[in-house]
Amino acid sequence: MLTLLIMGPLLGPGYLLLRDAVSTPRSYLTGSALGLGDAAPRAVPQDAMLAVLSPLLDGGLIVKAILLLALWAAGYGAAVLVRELLHAPVPAQLVASTVALWNPYLAERLLQGHWSLLTGYAALPWIILAANRIRVPMRCGPAPGTSVGWFAALRNWAGLAGALAAAGLTPTGAVLGAVTALVVVGRRRFAGVAVLVALASVPWLLATAVSGSGSEPSDPAGIAAFAARAEPGLGTLGSLAGLGGIWNGDAVPATRTTLLALIGTLLLLAIVATGLRSVWTAQGNRYVLRALVVVAALAILLPALGATPWGMHLLEWLVAHVPGTGLLRDTQKYVALAVPAYALCAAASCTLLAARCHSARNEQSPGTTAAQRIPSGASPSTLDPERAEGAPATTDAISPVSAPTPPASAATTSTSTATAQGSTCTATTSDTGTTAPEADTATAEDAASHAGTAGSDGIARTATTPDTIGQSLRGRDDPLLSDTPPPVDAADHATASAASSRVATPHTTPGRALTRTVAGVFIVLLVLPLLDLAWGVGGALRPVHYPAGWGEVAERVDGPGDVAVLPGGMFRKFRYSGTVAVLDPAPRLLPRDVLQTGELPVRGRTVAGEGTRARTVEGLLLHGGSAAELAGQGVGWVLLERGTPGPLGESKTTLAQLDQVYTDTDLTLYRVPGPIDERTGSPSNRLLVIAAHLLWAALLLGGVLLAVLARTLAPRPLHLRTRASRS
Repeated sequence: MLTLLIMGPLLGPGYLLLRDAVSTPRSYLTGSALGLGDAAPRAVPQDAMLAVLSPLLDGGLIVKAILLLALWAAGYGAAVLVRELLHAPVPAQLVASTVALWNPYLAERLLQGHWSLLTGYAALPWIILAANRIRVPMRCGPAPGTSVGWFAALRNWAGLAGALAAAGLTPTGAVLGAVTALVVVGRRRFAGVAVLVALASVPWLLATAVSGSGSEPSDPAGIAAFAARAEPGLGTLGSLAGLGGIWNGDAVPATRTTLLALIGTLLLLAIVATGLRSVWTAQGNRYVLRALVVVAALAILLPALGATPWGMHLLEWLVAHVPGTGLLRDTQKYVALAVPAYALCAAASCTLLAARCHSARNEQSPGTTAAQRIPSGASPSTLDPERAEGAPATTDAISPVSAPTPPASAATTSTSTATAQGSTCTATTSDTGTTAPEADTATAEDAASHAGTAGSDGIARTATTPDTIGQSLRGRDDPLLSDTPPPVDAADHATASAASSRVATPHTTPGRALTRTVAGVFIVLLVLPLLDLAWGVGGALRPVHYPAGWGEVAERVDGPGDVAVLPGGMFRKFRYSGTVAVLDPAPRLLPRDVLQTGELPVRGRTVAGEGTRARTVEGLLLHGGSAAELAGQGVGWVLLERGTPGPLGESKTTLAQLDQVYTDTDLTLYRVPGPIDERTGSPSNRLLVIAAHLLWAALLLGGVLLAVLARTLAPRPLHLRTRASRS
């Protein structure tokens, strides 16, 4: 529902044309689309994918579908993430989805036109889930030597490959996915995941290498221009902590220009801070939870430091001396890495606050004994009100009246193993006193996933396993969600049975109504300060319609040579595109390479791009150069875009020497006479880059399909088949 509320007006007929976002009816597989132009390959493999698909399906529909799917995947992924790592109930999952979908980061990136970056943003929770399952595949699940274990491993690796490829739709998205996957997976699986990361990034990495565009340093002026920006009453650090602070002060919702930015940030941080301790101290999945919290802190602190004078000096030195580091100049992009941890903490906060409200209410009830109350510090992973009301007893149930489990000594280890056909379940507990995350060892938190351990609040709890999704929601009997056999220890059965009779009482866990109430309040507090995110970020995301002349021009550009455009510059203000400057759509609408300088006007200054030949050609046009000079630069066509501001200089002198091919009220196309010195590039380089794009596409489609097939075709473990036959 939130996705549709955000996308609203954009779902009508037309095309997305807003700042950096350019969708067109048809695009072409030019050298620039493959990343082989003069400029850095910032839209690779995005442009090549659209060029291949747009002859089959309207390009505007493809962009809308990808953006719609990305927003849905971001929200649903956050819900699945908290369900699997924290056993959060449905209301808390909805809070996590709201945090992922209704925040300033998403609003600002939509207004800036970074629709493809949001695919990387949406892939983050799915990368975390797959990488975490790969990191500890044998915590409690199918045996590795069985068909069940083989299918589980295939599902996890294929799912990670597909998620990384989806994130790799843009270079920045690939970096976001790489950081997340490599941090979560730990040391033992690091090499294998690093290979997947490289494969998901190979289109833009190879294009950079063969075109030579990445060997040139970036303009250091871009560091100050793209530094994170302070919002009203927040400062730079506060803006970033509130998931805002984009460099472009015009690409922000109206509410973020008022004190509502301060109010919204304080509310968000209060919700997150309330659940932070519960996430940090959770017994199950301790490594991944703590790792995500640390990544979130760094994702906020480092961009804030990058906006300080000494931080900018350091980044300026990097982009001037280290090729490729220009990718880091828009530091606020990387705040996306904080969102998974924010979603987890918000879900934990919802469950914890519901438990505290329930506990406070019980303290005022004369019929409640002390043993029946839940301590206020209970971990959200143990408080599942959805299961509390009539759900079957499982090892996930809590036993608040049971005596706390005595802490094991540092040298004491206990192991329990249950076997079934095609399944194993091994737990090892060890009190190591570890406070920092360990990358790849199954320590106390791994043991808790089966045997259950006592937290600091004295509540016996059992954590979720990476291979089990949503057990708190559907129970372990769901064959679609569980490969894990039931406990076979009689003591475990006795404890579960006893807990079952207690958790359903009104004095043990908060009921559904209370948890839903808290979740509803949280959602309202998150939505209201950013209300103008609704309906296309205040109507800014609206479709436009291109004049028919663009199609006529595209049909007439049928000869050799690249296309030069007038007026100078890369941004346009057309009568049909609104008042906001938009990226020139010509490179995506025309079948030949369109030369662009890459110069960006930002905050009253101009950041130089990498297009050296484009700058030379633009200089020739603005200074009235000859047609022969244009032909010598490989230019076969000149397109004059009317009705948009920009420098024309002495271009009339040059245009008078050219052959006019087409004209209307919006566009005039000229052909450069004489032989053209074409700059076609190396055919072998083009083939290499096309092969890299095919590899990326295979990783994306193959990964997703294999993950689905592995889940669908995997044989069910014996304990699930037995349960099904009995029922």
